[in-house]
Amino acid sequence: MSRRRAAVLGHPVAHSLSPVLHRAAYQALGLDWRYDAVDVTAEGLPALLDGLTPAWVGLSLTMPLKRTVLGLLDQVEPLAVAVGAVNTVVLTARDARIHRAGSTTDVPGFVDALTAAGLGAGTVSGATVLGAGATAACALGALAALRVGRTVVYARGPVRAAEITQVAGRLGLPVEVRPWEQAAQGLGAQLVVSTTPAGAPDHLARLLGGAGRGTLFDVVYAPWPTVLAQAWAAAGGRVLGGLDLLVAQGVHQVVRMLAAAGGDGTDPTVVEVVRTAMRQAAVGSRPG
Repeated sequence: MSRRRAAVLGHPVAHSLSPVLHRAAYQALGLDWRYDAVDVTAEGLPALLDGLTPAWVGLSLTMPLKRTVLGLLDQVEPLAVAVGAVNTVVLTARDARIHRAGSTTDVPGFVDALTAAGLGAGTVSGATVLGAGATAACALGALAALRVGRTVVYARGPVRAAEITQVAGRLGLPVEVRPWEQAAQGLGAQLVVSTTPAGAPDHLARLLGGAGRGTLFDVVYAPWPTVLAQAWAAAGGRVLGGLDLLVAQGVHQVVRMLAAAGGDGTDPTVVEVVRTAMRQAAVGSRPG
């Protein structure tokens, strides 16, 4: 068997820290695997998938491919169907072709990061989600798993509002969807999850005031800290960042790809080795 390969796909993708984290995990596990960043558009994704060889074990997907890939897979886990987004594809050679199995590690990544921060199942009475795209859908999957109480989503446009409403329905999560212009009203929630691109919620930073806040989970990791995260911390609130999510979901990706290649991805020792290596790599890559 040739050297195993994996990659993160997206457009643009050069900024991705996934290669740093995955390579650190492979090194810690003693694996001679290759992990690259491949820039590919939604239009180019089918041809790329068709050209994969048996050496490939898995793919990480970022925007704009998380939804595009759904129709290009042989198998999709129910949770990924529910949130309407796949960020992980495990590849196995079957009957002279490459079988493609899609899943989401963003949802368990959110769950793990929030649980590690003391916001485990049944501890959050209410949450606000800023944005209504694929990452927001995965955030809702985590909130459903953690049995969060009242959830309000602030959507940037009616199309996204309709899409996120459908996601919430599939998850069985009671959600109120409001227009983006009202987002300042949701800043007092026990948990605020910002899933928008860098810069989009900057105006909200001016509306925090001096009072202490709950927890902000801002999924951006570059540039960091974001304007909102910086203001949130200054106001006395707790902040989780994009690196927390990137590491948490990345651990799940590595163990799933390892299992597909014949390794024991469920071994707690292996999982901890991966987690430690990724955390160290993330800390080393953090600006400042």
